[in-house]
Amino acid sequence: MENSLDKKVLILCTGNSCRSIIAEALINSKLDGISSDSSGVKASGRVNPNAKKLLEQKGIWKEQYHSKTIDKVIENEYDLVVTVCGHASETCPTFPKVTKVIHVGFEDPDGKGFDAFEATYKEIEEILLPKVVETLK
Repeated sequence: MENSLDKKVLILCTGNSCRSIIAEALINSKLDGISSDSSGVKASGRVNPNAKKLLEQKGIWKEQYHSKTIDKVIENEYDLVVTVCGHASETCPTFPKVTKVIHVGFEDPDGKGFDAFEATYKEIEEILLPKVVETLK
């Protein structure tokens, strides 16, 4: 990839158990030169078992992925913050050192069957990843 600069992205949602964890894993495994963290406005404190299972199946699960609150990441420097649910978009805190915030919403698969997680994964891969790359150019 021509972009050799390391860019940091924060994926923000409400519970930090499904969408943001999937997005974090996808960015870290598929986008060169871009690393990601994720966080929740009201973090649930757990990764949804279906999200973990899906990421394990895809071979991109890492043990360090966990549900965490915003205070754990607020002091980090990010080139981009992406909110993936409406609630996070509305309540997104002001980061001291952030350049850009964008919203790319996805339906929450929490509480639904495994196929809903697969659909969310596919949507995030097809919609969010190109958007992140384009925004960071």
